[in-house]
Amino acid sequence: MKRTHNLCRKVWISCPRISKRSLSSSSSLTSRRSFSSTSTAEEQDVGKASGFGSGTHAKFAHVPETSKKPHESLATCAFRVADRPGALEEALKVFWKYDVNMTHIESRPAQGSGFDYSFVVDFERPDTEDVHQKLIDELGKTALDVTHLDPRVVPWFPRKQSDLDLCIKTLDAGADLESDHPGFNDQEYRKRRQMICDLNASYKTGTEIPRWEYTADETATWGAVYRKLQSLFPKYACKQYNYILPLLEKNCGYAPDNIPQLEDISQFLRECTGFQLRPVSGLLSARDFLNGLAFRTFFSTQYIRHHSMPLYTPEPDICHELMGHAPMFADPDFAEFSHNVGLASLGASDDDIQRLATCYWFSVEFGICRENGEKKAYGAGLLSSFGELEYSCSPDRPAGGTDDMPEYREWDPSAAARQEYPITTYQPIYYVSDSLESAKDRMLEFCDSIHRPFSVRYHPYSNHITVDRAVLKLEKEASE
Repeated sequence: MKRTHNLCRKVWISCPRISKRSLSSSSSLTSRRSFSSTSTAEEQDVGKASGFGSGTHAKFAHVPETSKKPHESLATCAFRVADRPGALEEALKVFWKYDVNMTHIESRPAQGSGFDYSFVVDFERPDTEDVHQKLIDELGKTALDVTHLDPRVVPWFPRKQSDLDLCIKTLDAGADLESDHPGFNDQEYRKRRQMICDLNASYKTGTEIPRWEYTADETATWGAVYRKLQSLFPKYACKQYNYILPLLEKNCGYAPDNIPQLEDISQFLRECTGFQLRPVSGLLSARDFLNGLAFRTFFSTQYIRHHSMPLYTPEPDICHELMGHAPMFADPDFAEFSHNVGLASLGASDDDIQRLATCYWFSVEFGICRENGEKKAYGAGLLSSFGELEYSCSPDRPAGGTDDMPEYREWDPSAAARQEYPITTYQPIYYVSDSLESAKDRMLEFCDSIHRPFSVRYHPYSNHITVDRAVLKLEKEASE
């Protein structure tokens, strides 16, 4: 039997939509394909004839009833076609007839069926179940073994900006202090910290970030940190940071005698890279925190460390957030780096979330890049810690109060994702990239290797996410 070119290779088409305009010829479809040698676990055992996943299998598959929630607006079917010219086009013209857009097509040789090929098609569910059933019935007259596939079950993830209102459950810090915290016995400090946490917990998407009036002690604490770090930045901070910090001083009120407001910084970042800040009451789960980055949103605390120890904090505070993180989000490469990590986290497995969070630790928190042969910090954990900033970047010893020298490794996200790290001491290992742009490119490659049964697309103007496959998200509580 003569093989036709269109059906002899595995095809994986993934695009925003494949409409009837794309079906003028079968070659117009195959020209938009990308190739993959893997398939999702859900799709490997659908049936001997089709070769795809679990679902309703029949010559004319019955379409299950659905309430058509937003995350269920796509449907999936599998079918088999004979290996002859025009066979795939005939099947896909059924979608054209009912004016239904396809979002993903995947193919492979059918199991045990000679030269036939099986296809999985994800498509936008018609407005009514009657039209949906007619489409499936007619597809069954053109193709073989039509199968309706169940949605792929994935962990909950936000699909629109306002969904981040559900990602604010704190795990630690906030108003609850450990007994060894410098402010544990200071009731006034704890009272003010509780007020800030309550204020942040009530924040909703689309509203102005609450402004907080800091006391003289709090401002003095900020000033002590600011002046100490300011003396080190020219020598140890990356060039992007040293370019942006003066802009924040000019536009957002950064100064030793003034703690800037999150709302002012957020507006500045939106104009630079589209990133924004969102107040939070304490430490979040890795999944919730990374999911926020997918919407170019950084969760930031507003409380400050205790004034008795201005150069020490046992948890992230506003000095860490605004001196370490916020400036770098104004840099396009760093912003894209962070955004890609966030997009890769949506619907990812728990293991992949852990790998992404570990990469985040060794880059966004403790990343180093080279400039003219010298090591410069771009990670917030370094830029907000005068001791570790010197320790990590200075070639001389002692540095940061110690004679110890850390180990430096080339930035490799695949290796960094498996590396353990301490959280209460200086880091013994740092990953160094040739440049911030190089760090971003390597991270993007790693993010592309994260396996999910669907792809995502971010729409910046409406600030929402679309997916190309039919997925069923677990309830938020079940995913935690």
